[in-house]
Amino acid sequence: MSKSDAHDQLKTLLGRDNFAKNLGIELIEAGVGRAAVKMCVNTNQLNFMGWAHGGVIFSLADTAFGLASNSHDKASVGIDAHMAYLSGVREGDIIEARAFEISRTRRKAVYRIDVHRPSDDTAIAAFTGTVYVTDQMLE
Repeated sequence: MSKSDAHDQLKTLLGRDNFAKNLGIELIEAGVGRAAVKMCVNTNQLNFMGWAHGGVIFSLADTAFGLASNSHDKASVGIDAHMAYLSGVREGDIIEARAFEISRTRRKAVYRIDVHRPSDDTAIAAFTGTVYVTDQMLE
């Protein structure tokens, strides 16, 4: 699959993701085995301490993970994910998640997703995830 085809495919997949739409997640970069997304944290996404809820940060990383792992012809489904939180995020912060394929076999693939705040290049979170590669072709 070409870089252009992968970008179009990931744009289509993200367009069908209502949860990502509700979070305001946008695709900023795509290719085979990689994806980058961003969002601006709003008041509805803050926890009781006034910081971005951990689930919001996880969801951004998970979206990049899902897109990168489905940038090939076959559908992939997450089977494991882990995140380490490194720094907090406040209302109005724009954060990005960049996913990179580390390893891919016929049945499994592993991805690294780095979440950061581009305004000052602060590392926000480190995410790793594993997918099971199905036989189902993506539509």
